[in-house]
Amino acid sequence: MASIKNLKKDINYTLGDIIGVCDLVQLDPAKAGKAEVVIDETINVFDALMAKVNAKGVENKKAHYKAIGAELEASAKDLVAKINKL
Repeated sequence: MASIKNLKKDINYTLGDIIGVCDLVQLDPAKAGKAEVVIDETINVFDALMAKVNAKGVENKKAHYKAIGAELEASAKDLVAKINKL
């Protein structure tokens, strides 16, 4: 990871794009409720990842931030899969 700043941007942009797609899905009244659930889950993932990024007292920072990046990727894939099921 190049920097904490870039990691925060990756989290923000990736999860923001997922929320943007959910907003488009909400235009279909039949899928609006399910899309809202995915948006709520995306916001929870965002909050959890940002809390981990801002955690103090981490012993091995490089491994910690690398794990956060991997968790972001896994969470994003899971959320996109849920959107595709809608």
